[in-house]
Amino acid sequence: MNLNTTPNYTTTVTGHGNINAYLYKYKITDNPACLCRKGPQTVQHIVFDCPLIETEREKLKAVVTRSGSWPVSCNKLGTKYHKHFKEHIDKISWNTEQNTDSQ
Repeated sequence: MNLNTTPNYTTTVTGHGNINAYLYKYKITDNPACLCRKGPQTVQHIVFDCPLIETEREKLKAVVTRSGSWPVSCNKLGTKYHKHFKEHIDKISWNTEQNTDSQ
């Protein structure tokens, strides 16, 4: 599979990178919270729960529910739904006030 990775995708798959919970773990930031203030900014939160990206998440959910059910494992998102998952992740600006890019 040709992955054509991006920084957002690599961060999501590995859990290492510009995510507040990860940065907090290594004392790079003072707060692990997501900008939505609904929990720590983790990969799980970003993919499944963050209300700031609900519109984009609904698009991803629509693709997944055509052939499966939601929620789906991150592993399955990265394999079976790779193209759509990558598009979803690449639209997210995790540490800015505007959490999704206008495209």
